[in-house]
Amino acid sequence: MKNVSEMTVKTDRPVKIVQFGEGNFLRAFVDWIIDILNEKSDFNGSVMMVQPLKNGMGEMINAQNGIYTTVLRGVQNGKPVEEFRKVTSVKGCINPFTQYDEYIKLAENPDLRFLISNTTEAGISYHEGDKLEDRPQVSYPGKVCAFLYHRYRTFGGDKSKGIIAIPCELIDKNGDNLKRIVLQYAEEWKLEEGFIDWLNTACDFCNSLVDRIVPGYPRAEAEAICNKLGYQDNLLDSAEIFLLWVIECHGKTHEDELPTDKAGVNVIWTDDMSFYRTRKVRILNGTHTMMVLAAYQTGLNTVEECIKSDLIFPFAKRGLFEEIIPSMDGDKEQLRQYAGDVLERFANPYIVHLLLSISLNSVSKFKTRDLPSLLGYVKKEGKLPPVLTFSLASLISFYEGTEYDGTALKGTRNGEHYAIQDSPEILEKFRKLYSASYADVKEKASVIAHEVLSDASWWGEDLTAVAGLEKLVAADLESIWTVGMTKAIESI
Repeated sequence: MKNVSEMTVKTDRPVKIVQFGEGNFLRAFVDWIIDILNEKSDFNGSVMMVQPLKNGMGEMINAQNGIYTTVLRGVQNGKPVEEFRKVTSVKGCINPFTQYDEYIKLAENPDLRFLISNTTEAGISYHEGDKLEDRPQVSYPGKVCAFLYHRYRTFGGDKSKGIIAIPCELIDKNGDNLKRIVLQYAEEWKLEEGFIDWLNTACDFCNSLVDRIVPGYPRAEAEAICNKLGYQDNLLDSAEIFLLWVIECHGKTHEDELPTDKAGVNVIWTDDMSFYRTRKVRILNGTHTMMVLAAYQTGLNTVEECIKSDLIFPFAKRGLFEEIIPSMDGDKEQLRQYAGDVLERFANPYIVHLLLSISLNSVSKFKTRDLPSLLGYVKKEGKLPPVLTFSLASLISFYEGTEYDGTALKGTRNGEHYAIQDSPEILEKFRKLYSASYADVKEKASVIAHEVLSDASWWGEDLTAVAGLEKLVAADLESIWTVGMTKAIESI
């Protein structure tokens, strides 16, 4: 069977978008949208991906000439829907760790207009010690600062060559935060005032919110799908039908340059996205993170299994309707309606969404998605929310490991290993905590709960200051380690 790249003629379009991130989500979201824009509008642009980590999917993407197939499936009006699209909007992928000169030369492209990213919630962060001369910088904002500075110098500060940045990381004010750290590097590196003025006046760092469930490569069905399509595609990317992209701009929208209205996709340009963001992050993403780590430790592997479970579904539903929604401001009926729609999306029988995929970088995800609900509930109700508190204990127990397998910490479930993936400093702290000796389970739970909750660098504050939280998390941990995850959930 021929490969998809051998079966496809791709139009050579100018690169208008540089994209930090080559993973499943951006390929089934942004690059899918751009492909439709090329078909239905005069956008006529392509995407050049930049691999944000040293090890990634760049080689596989280039091996297929940037071409891959999206598999969108769901239920609409009570009927199953399945859509295949051969996406040809991606030019290729550059690895800046091995191709730095090619990477920085992208900044010299006069057609370039947009910078899009999804480097996970942990990606938009400052790394002390990054320098302009590094090849490349460790942090994503450091890479962006060096990239934009090269562009500024290449075009002599031409204001028409500014960049519109639309980060897709699920953190609040992602564009504002990216700009703040880029400016911090510009100051540290003592770059000229003209560059800082160019950043402030010629570039726009938009905040954005993305909403589409993207499980990615449908491993169990890949062979059957390829047989149906008539070609081999090692980059199949499955996703749900639903899509929402909210883009918050400063001063003006950029829909004239990125004409999403002509693509017929659900993109909202606005000057205030706060309602959409809070609703989505805390209800959809928050329920995912609240549910999956506990569910995985009971033996489940997918979101659909969670929804079908007589144990996990009531656990998640209680946390969503009795803790997350009461913690939020706004019209409760609208929030409950959205929550009901979210649970229907979770139950999509065509989506195989692996819990381990959602578990990536769970510490920063919990901080962004669930901690505001936990603290908001305490503030409004004057007591701790039992499901959200238990989910925090489940996170801590999920991270139990004392050895590495490559860059991942090795966890154990029913005698088999699983990968715990997070930033190196977080994994190392958990490894040390779990490698220490304890007199008994009670001491182990007490010490680890204290050490994790008191780390303000993780949570933005010392969570041991929240009345009763440390004691309850320790009790939940002791229960998990004494009677097992399933019985511990039953007990709450």
